[in-house]
Amino acid sequence: MNRRDFLRRGLIGAVTLSVSPGVLRTAIAKPVASGDSPYGPLGEPDENGLRLPAGFTSRVIATSGAMVGTSGYVWHPAPDGGATFARPDGGWVYVSNSEVPLMGGAGAVVFDAGANVVGAHRILTGTSLNCGGGPTPWGTWLSGEEHDGGMIWECDPHGVGEGVPRPALGIFKHEAAIVDPVRHHVYLTEDQGDGRFYRFTPDTPGDLTAGQLEVATVATPDGGAVTWTPIDPNGTPFAPTRSQVPSSTAFDGGEGIYYHDGVVWFTTKGDNRVWALDCASQTLEIAYDDTMVDAPLRGVDNVTVASNGDVLVAEDGGDMQICVLATSRRRRAERTVAPIVQIVGHTASEVTGPAFSPDGTRLYFSSQRGPDLAYDAPDKAMQSSWQGVTYEVTGPFRR
Repeated sequence: MNRRDFLRRGLIGAVTLSVSPGVLRTAIAKPVASGDSPYGPLGEPDENGLRLPAGFTSRVIATSGAMVGTSGYVWHPAPDGGATFARPDGGWVYVSNSEVPLMGGAGAVVFDAGANVVGAHRILTGTSLNCGGGPTPWGTWLSGEEHDGGMIWECDPHGVGEGVPRPALGIFKHEAAIVDPVRHHVYLTEDQGDGRFYRFTPDTPGDLTAGQLEVATVATPDGGAVTWTPIDPNGTPFAPTRSQVPSSTAFDGGEGIYYHDGVVWFTTKGDNRVWALDCASQTLEIAYDDTMVDAPLRGVDNVTVASNGDVLVAEDGGDMQICVLATSRRRRAERTVAPIVQIVGHTASEVTGPAFSPDGTRLYFSSQRGPDLAYDAPDKAMQSSWQGVTYEVTGPFRR
């Protein structure tokens, strides 16, 4: 049972891989090296159980089931995908999904210009299994429901309204979504073993009510030119979006996605890969997989990018780390990967929702299911406390 299935079965109770011809499984075309972190080695766990490089500090900003400060808002269970949004007063909000069935949705923590927590509120209700998502250039949050009838919901992070469904972006097992602000495309991942990679082109830029949904076909298993074929977004059990174009390329468990400087980065958990799509040329390449010896990054999941281009990938399991894929668009063959944060004592959880504050000095993320509770005989599988913890790490991040 994978960690996501464990989460769903546990919460519902409380309230040989088969590869199709299109699945990308060949060796990485441009390998990366396991190298030194640009921030130096991780230290011993701090008072919050985080291993950090020298010069970095942490604090807990929210815990599932507990009120956030004096806001009156009780932080939601299973915090997942997240992003930050600037406020006019110099503060910001950190938005976080809730990946639980029936009562998922999303919430937000509000900070003033001095980084003090001054409020929290609900921004999405009435949805289920809200997993990944992505911010838009016009300041909204796209929250994806990870089930077969799931939709993308567009939300105001500042609390106005309860979220609006965007069925034109497809009815399928959504993971995450991100907008190319130059060409106005929305790229979407699908969390299925034979999931697809999608692109939505709105009829009017910035308006997600109508447009064309397309599915990707990649030239070779190692990447290459991407072509797009229109599909019906209203997938059914007999004609799901991922099977409407049989020649389209299957991706093994699409996860987090993020846009930076003309490149869309996304992850696939089934083959533990990080992908890079050049939006101008519409070419795709493998930026990372774990075929290297002693690969430091396993269980790839949520992803974000620092302002200098460093790609940060959170682990679903693995060593409960966030790893930095230090990269240069001019010298991609020289990428290195190394951990920059590790959560200790949360071995039955996953790292979710990495996002920088607007000024790039603070990194937010969660341990979705919190600290270890006990061993469960007879298989000795570690169980979590089901109490998600959301952190802030401050330090000299590269900008």
